[in-house]
Amino acid sequence: MNINNEVTALNDPPRLVLLLGGARSGKSTFAERLAVQSGRSVAFIATAIATDEDMRDRIARHQASRAANWQTIEEPLHLVNAVQQAAVVADVIILDCLTVWLSNWLFSQGDAEQLEEDTAISAQYYAGALQEIDVLLQVVAQLAPGKTLIVVTNEVGLGIVPAYSLGRIYRDVLGLVNQRVAAAATRVYLMIAGLGVDIKRLHETATL
Repeated sequence: MNINNEVTALNDPPRLVLLLGGARSGKSTFAERLAVQSGRSVAFIATAIATDEDMRDRIARHQASRAANWQTIEEPLHLVNAVQQAAVVADVIILDCLTVWLSNWLFSQGDAEQLEEDTAISAQYYAGALQEIDVLLQVVAQLAPGKTLIVVTNEVGLGIVPAYSLGRIYRDVLGLVNQRVAAAATRVYLMIAGLGVDIKRLHETATL
């Protein structure tokens, strides 16, 4: 799909764009290219935390790829506040990424071992994460005209089933979160080997 056509679409502009795919599929690069080529002001919401050397290296590489005039907001948990803050200073907001945010949110809820062992607590986690997303989507819907949020997330449901229960809970909830955001998004791109396919457009035009 020609990215120049998508730049025209961003200039419409859509209120919400979702980019999802596997690791190293080109999600972040595609999001940044959309933002840059739109010619509009950009803010970047980074959810990653430098917990080890590898993560510090990843964060540094992402920082180096961003334009110098972008506003960067580092927020691992409170997405609503971050989006509201970003919308004050920019027209295009990149949220990178929901996958890391959900991991942060999970471990902020308390004892991970208890979450694995107690089905009532895991059910609360499902409901709580989706409630967080619903509030975020309400805020996005109320942004001023001309604002665009580009959300980056991972598709983790195509691999093997995790061997431990916490991993399965995380996979399942992320799948539900992605569905909720995709339903509200104007454009949904599946990233494969650096190429973005607008799967929402294909879904809307599909017939038997």
